[in-house]
Amino acid sequence: MANPNPTQTGTEVYSVWAFPPESVRARLKSVMSGLRSEFGGPEFEPHITVVGAIRLTPESALEMIRSSTSGLRPYKAKVASVSRGTFFYQCIYLLIEPYKEVLEASAHVCGHFGYQSSTSYMPHLSLLYGDLTDEEKEKAIKKTEELDKELCGLEFEISELALYKTDTEDKSLKSWEKIEVCRLDGKLE
Repeated sequence: MANPNPTQTGTEVYSVWAFPPESVRARLKSVMSGLRSEFGGPEFEPHITVVGAIRLTPESALEMIRSSTSGLRPYKAKVASVSRGTFFYQCIYLLIEPYKEVLEASAHVCGHFGYQSSTSYMPHLSLLYGDLTDEEKEKAIKKTEELDKELCGLEFEISELALYKTDTEDKSLKSWEKIEVCRLDGKLE
């Protein structure tokens, strides 16, 4: 996480998410609900993280999301596979093809936010947050494939980025809040 010092007064932790279109979100929410019913975990909006957790003032965060989206155009995303990660926020996810446009969009927005990650960008869309065993994660991957056999290869357009307040210490996600959604034509929603 860039700039994680919690003692900075007047700052909050923010992230930028890319939203799939509403029809795809509804489909993903159904899968996510099926996974939560079996494995638990908090509810959250389907999204591809573009900028990870970064500590900013509310004014700076709004200015950055607006400036970063003004020059950005919609881009395509494609699901490569269902996968599992090693920590809570990447428990079960859809790996997104690292198309040039996907990587460039993240680099563009990260540049506006001054965000530098310690790892290379791995575009993904989380389906389940949780602390599962490896065996449970394998079961969750199989369950995902049962719930929607055609997720792999699914293509969709990203035309909205959202600024979220995301306190990563809050694993219930109750404090997480959508601040603003920007269309990639530069207009505010």
